[in-house]
Amino acid sequence: MHNELIVIDGLQYSNWNREIFQQLHEGGVTMVHATIVYHEQIRETLLRIAEWNRHFEQNGDLIMPVKSAADIRRAKELGRVGVMFGAQNCSPIEDDIGMIEVMRELNLMIMQLTYNNQSLLACGCYEAEDSGVTRFGRQAIREMNRVGMIVDMSHSGERSTLEAIEISERPIVISHANPSSFHDAKRNKSDRVLRALGESGGLLGFSLYPFHLRNGSDCSLEDFCDMVARTADLMGVEHIGIGTDLCQEQPLSVLEWMRNGRWSKEKDYGEGSKSNADWPRPLAWFRDSRDFPNLTQGLLARGFGPDDVARIMGLNWLNLLENGLSPKIG
Repeated sequence: MHNELIVIDGLQYSNWNREIFQQLHEGGVTMVHATIVYHEQIRETLLRIAEWNRHFEQNGDLIMPVKSAADIRRAKELGRVGVMFGAQNCSPIEDDIGMIEVMRELNLMIMQLTYNNQSLLACGCYEAEDSGVTRFGRQAIREMNRVGMIVDMSHSGERSTLEAIEISERPIVISHANPSSFHDAKRNKSDRVLRALGESGGLLGFSLYPFHLRNGSDCSLEDFCDMVARTADLMGVEHIGIGTDLCQEQPLSVLEWMRNGRWSKEKDYGEGSKSNADWPRPLAWFRDSRDFPNLTQGLLARGFGPDDVARIMGLNWLNLLENGLSPKIG
């Protein structure tokens, strides 16, 4: 069954190379949302896009760029892995709302309003107080809706996330997080947020990053699939998907860049513990993208029917992208 599915991974930030592209292919992945920037600004973002152009040129037998939702179906037909660009912060637009359209024209399809900290657009989940979506943020959401760029609130605080759901005229995503009821991490989301996300037509991508899971790297496939089932009851099965948050073959310096950017001279330990100072040990049942079939089998074993498994593994993402990526006319 797995090989017949459209499989979409709602987020990875790997040290991309041909071996990783081959792993995605072997795992039956149809499309991956690839983070191309965290704290990089406009020129650096352009350099990341140029790097990806070289990846597409040198690995065209394995990967292809996703410039529209139709390209996801095309990737499945061609047996290639589609790659969709995303940003985990609003730094690529700096302080210029006009850059939203420019970046969308360069195929940046998804953008987080903030990464853990307060940004020009919204408040991150690590701030002591969440001041909500800013004046600039309200305008940015409106512009993202207009040009067909998906709003992502994975690293945002509770108030900011709820306000973004309310402000956005198009469904938003939380591309890579889990319910805080399953594991109480700052990055995970409350039932209140998840209900609002589902009611608005949005989507949650379940994270397989061990720091976001109960029992960390020892979380079992059965526990993970039980979390998925409970969340399906809360939000509706049509509003959930996968966003692994895989960070393969990345050095420690990249983890520090993600957490520290340019804003801190001291190490930021993410979830608040020095035990998280390095990359976590991978899950035994999801070491890399070749293990995607384990998710399909686990969901089937948990009692999900084939149609619901197909939705969770990719069709829900596809439906949201088909509706959200097209620019508004007029």
